[in-house]
Amino acid sequence: MALSDTLKAISDPVRREILEMLKYEKKSAGDIANKFKLSKATVSYHLLQLKNANLVTETKYKNYIYYELNVSVFEDVIVWIYKLGGKK
Repeated sequence: MALSDTLKAISDPVRREILEMLKYEKKSAGDIANKFKLSKATVSYHLLQLKNANLVTETKYKNYIYYELNVSVFEDVIVWIYKLGGKK
């Protein structure tokens, strides 16, 4: 996934809040949706955008889908930002 896709995905405040929720543990899609005053379809859209940007991974268990952070993508962003401050 391109860095621009990652940055675009995290530009939305709802998606950033979802990432914060997943900071310490994986959560089901229902648990995530219950934290917002948005339709479940809207939350699903945001989860799809995060998944497409490879920022979260999903695991299916029985009738539930669980999401968790993919920290390796954040490491790539940090490396890119760090290189911006490099010597010329």
